[in-house]
Amino acid sequence: MAIDWKKEIDNYKEELLEDLFELLRIDSVRDDDHKSDESPVGPGPRKALEKMLSFGDRDGFVTKNVDNIAGHIEYGAGDELMGLLGHVDVVPVGNGWDNDPFDPQLIDGKIIARGSSDDKGPTMAAYYAIKLIKKLGLPVKKRVRLIVGTDEESEWLCMDRYFKTEEMPDFGFSPDAEFPIINGEKGMVSLYVSVKGEQDKNASNYLNSFDAGIRENMVPQEAHAEVRFADPEKAEKAFFDFLEHNPVTGTFETLDDGKSEITVLGKASHGSMPEKGVNAGTYLAVFLTQFSFTGQAKGYLALIAEQVHLDFTGKNVGAEHTDEVMGTTSMNAGIMTFTEDTHGLVVLNFRFPRGITVEKIEIAADSALSSYNATIGRGKDKTPHYVSAEDELVKTLLSVYAKQTGFEAHEQSIGGGTYGRILERGVAFGALFPDSEDTMHQVNEFMTVKDLLRAASIYAEAIYELIK
Repeated sequence: MAIDWKKEIDNYKEELLEDLFELLRIDSVRDDDHKSDESPVGPGPRKALEKMLSFGDRDGFVTKNVDNIAGHIEYGAGDELMGLLGHVDVVPVGNGWDNDPFDPQLIDGKIIARGSSDDKGPTMAAYYAIKLIKKLGLPVKKRVRLIVGTDEESEWLCMDRYFKTEEMPDFGFSPDAEFPIINGEKGMVSLYVSVKGEQDKNASNYLNSFDAGIRENMVPQEAHAEVRFADPEKAEKAFFDFLEHNPVTGTFETLDDGKSEITVLGKASHGSMPEKGVNAGTYLAVFLTQFSFTGQAKGYLALIAEQVHLDFTGKNVGAEHTDEVMGTTSMNAGIMTFTEDTHGLVVLNFRFPRGITVEKIEIAADSALSSYNATIGRGKDKTPHYVSAEDELVKTLLSVYAKQTGFEAHEQSIGGGTYGRILERGVAFGALFPDSEDTMHQVNEFMTVKDLLRAASIYAEAIYELIK
């Protein structure tokens, strides 16, 4: 039976949008201040998970909630299990939105809301793909399970908990990246660079505080510093001259106590593609290095300005490496903080291909940064993941994509980490198209209705081809 997948999905357009808008209205940013045994990563992510599972209950699927941190919606029968791994948590919203980020708006064909493209929209497209297969009553020989997480943007606690007790799929994909496919994902590690020491409290210029970034995997959009300048008027003039020659904006305010508050605004982007953003923190550090600071502050600002600013591949710290399939290392300074009473911290988030190890990156960075009186600690790491282009999973997904879009189908690797790497035969598949604008992790995030529907159509055919 020939199936017009695009036409069939289009029949569900209004229902799909209604369900998606319900999900988008839930603020599902991880909230550790209000987490509990009943809400392991906060009440918002739990509420989003429950809402997603409620759609499965309504439509007659088998569902399961695992400790309010993950769950699944399942269809079909058979020994083999295909997994679709999506998430309903979102990154913090930041400032500068044209509308409430949790009040979704449909404007000029764009669904504008936090999570519309990462990853509530694509997860809903995958759900409706399974729903269509069920509604059409198509014969299947395998099971397909939409596994829903609530902590993808942070520590993946959801998947750690889920797979302690639940079945590992034999193969599958995550609808949380881009088309035509992501069959290679770089390894990941964050290095915590601490700069200690004492400032001269009687120095003419004194750094009271410095703060930029909210997540390691985001390019900081905002940066703030509180400084006591020897000559505030001269500093203010230099600041606005700096703004004229750099791709940032900002404000400068001198307070009654003689201190000055400086704010720099750049552009957020996903930390795996730092070159697409404008890092407000590194630009602020570069500005401040025009002035003479002492001790810890001097070393901290110099480290950022000299070794981190505009280095998107980790070359300055010895981490740059290129693999012909997986590409080049990326480095993002995602968090920068400084207080006069503690120490300066820079969190460097690396995405690295095959051929270089976490140990080598750490050793190289330690050597490169030691002259700044810096010490390095290592966070959790993930090794590179790759599924051969000759695997039937990859070939089937690419074939369906090419058939439905007419676009070139080819393998590719990314620096972003998706749930696809959890499965030995796991990849990421959509939902961002080559002709789409990527607004993930940015203000005014959106996904077009057109992309939502064509992703759902591709998912439906691809899933059916793999489980029939």
